[in-house]
Amino acid sequence: MNLLEVYDVSLAFGGVKALTRVSIEVEAGSVTSVIGPNGAGKTSLYNVISGFYRPQQGSVRFDGADITAVKPHRRAGLGMARTFQNIALFRGLTVLDNIKLGAHHRLGTGLLSAALYLGRAAREEAELRRDIEQRIVDLLHLSPWRDAPVSALSYGLQKRVELARALAMQPRLLMLDEPVAGMNREEKEDMSRYILDVREQWDVTVLLIEHDIGMVMDLSDRIHVLNFGQKLAGGAPAEVAADPAVIEAYLGEPA
Repeated sequence: MNLLEVYDVSLAFGGVKALTRVSIEVEAGSVTSVIGPNGAGKTSLYNVISGFYRPQQGSVRFDGADITAVKPHRRAGLGMARTFQNIALFRGLTVLDNIKLGAHHRLGTGLLSAALYLGRAAREEAELRRDIEQRIVDLLHLSPWRDAPVSALSYGLQKRVELARALAMQPRLLMLDEPVAGMNREEKEDMSRYILDVREQWDVTVLLIEHDIGMVMDLSDRIHVLNFGQKLAGGAPAEVAADPAVIEAYLGEPA
């Protein structure tokens, strides 16, 4: 069963066509990747899915419901979380505080009790901290840095904190935008393992944008290829890797 369905989506900025009649499906429980050259429309597609852009044509369905007109924060409440291509953390806050920000929509405390930090607010805060430390910090091996400011962390660790913040939202669909960009080989292998652990242990569906083709081929159940804002191909990794149009536009001939 598909958790996410994007149907016939078109998006333009003035005379510039970012997406033209793009359709993709993301099966529940899968790792599905979107690949293509720079400027192919991958991030624009993510912004349509997460609600930052409203398409001029087409629809987005999540768990069977049409969410094309639903605001981004409402989509987060439905179970959609994402990371960004460029790191978007609060550098002056600690690792733990950055992660906790991803879970703010889970708190039901009123304004007054939250401001005074009494009763229910204090209990919710303590429960949230325990949950994050036990389920997320340990899973991503961030314990040694949980009280350190994000600005003191390496680039690879900061990308891991971004993943942790998205997981704090308890997503059903986790959208990762180039999660291993700029990482060394060891960091990429760690991130790949974390993505698979999240899928298997939390039953999270993963939608992935990534230029590391080796990682994409290893992790993905299905791959969609974009080029110049249009869908070029889609299928299992082996099918996509052998597609002449994909090889010409993006993958290139093997050495």
